[in-house]
Amino acid sequence: MSAQGLEVIDHSVHLAHEWIKELAGRLDWSSKRSTLRLLRVTLHHVRDHLLIDELAQLSAQMPVLIRGFLFEGWVPKNTPIKERHAAEFIAFVDSQMADCEEYRGREDIKSVFDLLNARVSAGEVEDIRASLPEELRGLWSAP
Repeated sequence: MSAQGLEVIDHSVHLAHEWIKELAGRLDWSSKRSTLRLLRVTLHHVRDHLLIDELAQLSAQMPVLIRGFLFEGWVPKNTPIKERHAAEFIAFVDSQMADCEEYRGREDIKSVFDLLNARVSAGEVEDIRASLPEELRGLWSAP
């Protein structure tokens, strides 16, 4: 039983910690804070490339807290058209992670995608990848 009687919240926190711990292991990073930051930055940038229906389907497979991070600060009508090239996607994430000593660029972004491959159904990952520009699909390996 939860100390507060809110097991659903406790469970969501537990699942979010599992995702972050798994990603930190994939990255071989010591900082869970930096791990969460990379997850948020990458998810935000993927989010801004997806159609709303596809984004909703992806988010339905995430723990509530991770889903909250995905939608944090999002204003659909203000979402600009994003780049179509992997180098630009990587450069954006690089700029957001510039002060993180453990960050290694493309390799670490791929670790976020590997986490999604492991935690989201293969069919949904394929749907998301198919909706991304072709060059960005190359950054996210098929499950």
